Amino acid sequence: MPASTRHHRALAVFVHCLGILAAVPALPAAAPEAAAAPRPAAATPRPATPVPPATTTTPAPGPAAVTPSATVSPAPPAVAVAARASAEPTPPSAPPAVAPPSRVPASAPPPPVTVAVATERSPAPRYQIHVRNVGNSPLDTTVRQELPSGSSPTAISGGGRSSSSGGSTAEVTWRLRLPAHSTTTLGTALTAVAPGQPLTAPACAFTSDGTRPYDCASATWQAAGAPAAEVTEAPPWRRFPVLLAGLGVLVLLGALVAWVWRRQRGRRVTAAALATNGTPDANGTPDGGRGTIYPRAASPSPSRRRRTPPVWLLVGAAAVVLAGVIGTAGWTATRQVSSIDTQKQPTSGAWMGTGVSGPVGVPLRESAFEFTVYRMSCAADAAGGSGAAPAGGRRCQATVGVRNVTGTQQPWHGQLQRAYLPGGRWVSTDEPATRAANLGRDVFANPVAAGSRVVLPLVFSVDGRDPPRQLELRSGVFSAGVRVQMP
Repeated sequence: MPASTRHHRALAVFVHCLGILAAVPALPAAAPEAAAAPRPAAATPRPATPVPPATTTTPAPGPAAVTPSATVSPAPPAVAVAARASAEPTPPSAPPAVAPPSRVPASAPPPPVTVAVATERSPAPRYQIHVRNVGNSPLDTTVRQELPSGSSPTAISGGGRSSSSGGSTAEVTWRLRLPAHSTTTLGTALTAVAPGQPLTAPACAFTSDGTRPYDCASATWQAAGAPAAEVTEAPPWRRFPVLLAGLGVLVLLGALVAWVWRRQRGRRVTAAALATNGTPDANGTPDGGRGTIYPRAASPSPSRRRRTPPVWLLVGAAAVVLAGVIGTAGWTATRQVSSIDTQKQPTSGAWMGTGVSGPVGVPLRESAFEFTVYRMSCAADAAGGSGAAPAGGRRCQATVGVRNVTGTQQPWHGQLQRAYLPGGRWVSTDEPATRAANLGRDVFANPVAAGSRVVLPLVFSVDGRDPPRQLELRSGVFSAGVRVQMP
């Protein structure tokens, strides 16, 4: 056999083997479930009714020969055929196409108790708190009103009591039993901290044990008939731009007077020189009686220098211009620096929105949320909640209202909410303790629905005995956020 033919046959065998190997994965295989499941037992056919043996008698003479009976075999039953058919391997079906689940905002039920706070137009701060039970059954609740720093109550209605909360501010507390579909009005009167200074006093309705808030509201009192602060402008002669412009006018007038004086002086010198050259002699003949036919003796004419302003004028003008430039630059820089608020967050670059700050009870809006801190209380020890508090520390619970001011649902994260302690240190939200304060519900797991408002407690684990001085709340990583000053 030629060598070329042997090579062709070997190559054909190799290609044929590759085709067989490639076709093996395409063979139908039994599904894992079918292979793991035991095969059903084959159904045992019922015995057929015995047929009496048929004997045939031959009329031939001699002893009768008896033949054995013929037995009819039964047909295979249909159950066994179905079992064999079901045992055939079938390829597994593809799983149905299901979209990945999306995070939907949790639909919180409306609170059974609502709170509204209003102020009175009076010389002293007065507030009215309207607590309404919207449920169908009586309800026990605890109402707390935070008092501004430096203020104390002068009148309390409805059996309320003034006490000091865990922080450094005072509060007024009521324990009420609200009938179904009823509204209870409470009132307080406070002392003014300063004449005409507005005061904000938020109020919240809690459960009977005073831990979980139902609803919160806030109002700011303004003094009745308090004249608005008038800003008196400085007189024109005391304004820096006017002074600078007046100095420039004086410099120009001085330069103009110096130029006119120099010109008049030059004219007088020229006239005196001309008068000296044409003076007659003692006989009355000009130029010493010399005739006009004789040329005058050549005399060198005096050289005239180019007129230049005096050095003192140049130096003075340069000094005035330099002083004006330096003064204008200093005035502009001083105004720009004084307008910078060092307490605000940066609002350019990657930051979204404008950073704002304010006291407790005032709504503060950022790019996506409107935050309102109604109350901050710190426990005496680290008891309560889940997880271990820092050694020698305690937990502080802030009652915060969050409103989504955008048209879409917005997520937020517990690690972005911070409490600043004295000395510049800060801590993030204690998420296990916050989940325990919300009855096991993770308030950061689902986004806040568009246009909705939630009131919930946030827990911070702090070390030391000093309460937080400031809360920083924000909706996202690049949001400028808001800062709430604690009293």
